[in-house]
Amino acid sequence: MTTCWYLWTWQNKSIFEADFGRPSNPTLVTHRFIKNIEDITLDPAYKRLQKKETIYIGWKRHQMGWVKLNTDGAWKGVGTLAGCGDLLRDSDGRWIKGYTKKIGSCDVFHAELWGIYLGLDRAWRENITHLIVESDSKILVDMITDNCKFSGTIPTLVRRIEKFLNLSWTVQVNHTLREGNISADWFAN
Repeated sequence: MTTCWYLWTWQNKSIFEADFGRPSNPTLVTHRFIKNIEDITLDPAYKRLQKKETIYIGWKRHQMGWVKLNTDGAWKGVGTLAGCGDLLRDSDGRWIKGYTKKIGSCDVFHAELWGIYLGLDRAWRENITHLIVESDSKILVDMITDNCKFSGTIPTLVRRIEKFLNLSWTVQVNHTLREGNISADWFAN
């Protein structure tokens, strides 16, 4: 299979590249090419490079007594409506509340902002005292947790979110990978 592919590549190169010179003994060159690949893959240095750590991504259990809010915003492109969605779950992953909301015409950043803001509002109205907020928007999480400084006017929703965070409850805001936030993503979409 590899030999056929390599010969086919030479055929293509001879057609489309004017300066390509076809080897006089293509079979020998192909076998050397394959041998070089085999030598590289058997090299211990190459094998060390190939070792990868498996990271399992998904919803992670949290401390008893805490509630997790997964939130996301969605925007499909210019001229389309944006939306957001959130869900609240207990430490065993059991559903508490969730929602989706069309928020009109805006960009994805503002859709994400609306998701966090409306999720915090819902959690506050549910009298939750210990809340973990997870979003797959790293920029937004950094902005809210002051890990990111920016010049200019702070968006109104960011200020409103900061007010929620300063109320009399314990809130942690964390970034999660998109795969760990798939349920909120489904709601938002």
